[in-house]
Amino acid sequence: MKITRIRPWHVSGPAAEADASSTRLSYVFVQVETDEGLTGWGEITTYPGSVANRTIVAALREVGEFLRGEDASQIEAIWHKLVRAFTYVGTRGATTAMASGIDIALWDIKGQALGVPIYELLGGAVRETIPLYTHFQYSNTVEQMVENAVGEVARGSRAIKTDPFMAAGGLSNVSYIDGQIERSVENTGVAMIAAIRDAVGPDIEVLIDAHALYNVPTAIRLANRLAPYAITWFEEPCPPESYDALEQVRAQVPTRISVGERLYTRFEFLPVLTRHLTDYVMPDVTWTGGISELKKIATLAETFYIPISPHDASGPINVLAGAQVMMSVPNFYRLEARRVTLDFYNSFLEEPLEVQNGALVVPRRPGLGARLDVAYLEAHQL
Repeated sequence: MKITRIRPWHVSGPAAEADASSTRLSYVFVQVETDEGLTGWGEITTYPGSVANRTIVAALREVGEFLRGEDASQIEAIWHKLVRAFTYVGTRGATTAMASGIDIALWDIKGQALGVPIYELLGGAVRETIPLYTHFQYSNTVEQMVENAVGEVARGSRAIKTDPFMAAGGLSNVSYIDGQIERSVENTGVAMIAAIRDAVGPDIEVLIDAHALYNVPTAIRLANRLAPYAITWFEEPCPPESYDALEQVRAQVPTRISVGERLYTRFEFLPVLTRHLTDYVMPDVTWTGGISELKKIATLAETFYIPISPHDASGPINVLAGAQVMMSVPNFYRLEARRVTLDFYNSFLEEPLEVQNGALVVPRRPGLGARLDVAYLEAHQL
């Protein structure tokens, strides 16, 4: 079964909320076609929005020609061929993102060819459904943030995540200059979490995303100020380039730490684990190396008894690919999702996603279990 075409799709998608002010994201999907008529779908949606997505689409067009004619069933061999082709300009980041999208699509094809879901090819299911943790809409006021958080819980979420400092008017998640924060923004962010904890009660998990925005003393101060509110974790406290900075933060805060959405392949996760720098790992299946690599990272983390919680908050293929792997992983915590109600993804899909009691019901259909609606993609190309 030969690869005949690798086609990137750069498209706009619906917002997570119905109101007109909600952000509409751009997505990058990867369609892999074969000479036996089977088509697989992958995803590489990245940030900051259009510039990164357009760049990865251009690179995928070159890669498509490079892999044309390869045997689509040889997933591991194709992964290595692609990654090693970029060895002198770097085998992480954009390289593993391209490998991720294609790898996911190839696993989709293999599952379809064999008539089973991907998780059956990874050892079979160890759970029935995939528990989620979810985001809720930002607001710059304490009162509205509480209302939004309570609303997400009312819709069925048992674990909610937010960046209160970004919501309060702080830096965006693709900015870093000095790693500091205005005191007024900091105080408002802390007040938001205090009020949210009081409103949702002690049984709802509250997770904090710091978006790798802070220098060491700032990250330490923020984590310590949020610790009284029983947060599940303080995520990406400082930029990912320095393990030593992460080590300093970890030594001086009582909160649990989660890192990994900006780490690529098992080779970058290994020092984080051996140096005991985190309590959770959160690789993104569309960036770190695909389904093949996510399974390896999960197994590596299992040897340290560290839970894995994939960063899956982009598009529907991102969510489904992470879920397929987590069905087979013992050391799974929760899967990230943009909302507990995922109806806004259904515009992309031929079959809707199903969430019950705050958990994703993974389709039992072959491959990923869902196919993208090509007519929708054609109508929303960027």
